[in-house]
Amino acid sequence: MFHSPRKWLPLLPTWLILGTFFLAPLALMFIISFARRGPHGGIEWVEHLRDLPQNYKDSADTLYLNIFWLSVWMASLTTLLCLLISYPMAYYIALIAKPSRKNLLLALVAVPFWTSFLIRTYAWVLILRTEGLLNTALLHLHLIREPLQLLPSHFAIMLGLVYGELPFMILPLYASLEKLDRTLLEASNDLGVGGWGTFWRVTVPLTMPGILAGIVLVFIPSIGQYVVTDVLGGGKIMLIGNVIEAQFLGARNAPFGASLAFELTAIVLALLMIYALYVRRKARDINIV
Repeated sequence: MFHSPRKWLPLLPTWLILGTFFLAPLALMFIISFARRGPHGGIEWVEHLRDLPQNYKDSADTLYLNIFWLSVWMASLTTLLCLLISYPMAYYIALIAKPSRKNLLLALVAVPFWTSFLIRTYAWVLILRTEGLLNTALLHLHLIREPLQLLPSHFAIMLGLVYGELPFMILPLYASLEKLDRTLLEASNDLGVGGWGTFWRVTVPLTMPGILAGIVLVFIPSIGQYVVTDVLGGGKIMLIGNVIEAQFLGARNAPFGASLAFELTAIVLALLMIYALYVRRKARDINIV
């Protein structure tokens, strides 16, 4: 039985946009991932069924697995650092700062969005390079005898990732903390739980949706990041995003690049599904209560 047109017609534009700009490219990438690179960099379709998963077999090579796990590690560490830095900031803005200052503080959090991400990344090159601002300041303060070699390095990449993704962690945390019922915190303190006990037993569980939203918003772009790695890694440190870029633009091996991209997309979709299931379960629990 089809539903009434009044129910599904308003959703038609959304489904058209979603299908055109998300589902169709995803399906095309999945189909291309089963092809092979042509002699001149084009796409050739395989003739035997046993050759269909060849690109996925090649992606299981130790080289690509090591790059993949490095990407997961860097994205996980970026997410953890963003969470540790953002939570105190969001907590202060939402629960401690004066109401008259909240808008100003939130505006300062959003200031990086006013500038291109690429320009902000190149700004770190001016800060971290041998003759950059950081080394110049440390030399003038006599804290170091010779410039630090900060570029290229994993440290520089991590710094760029944390800086770029920090606002995406602060904002959802602030939204959760802003809606927090402060009477629950007062009740916990009245019962003698104490500051840290209240924080771990009341504040953190109640803001878990914001924490998970921030984790998703930071981890997903971090694991596929390639701009920061190119700029601050000098092309010497490869993450999975750089490998995919190299396969499409450098090696002109679109089928293998598509297989790597689809594997990365599958991981991202799995994370989004887990988050959606968590949100649905929390909403169901609230309705039951």
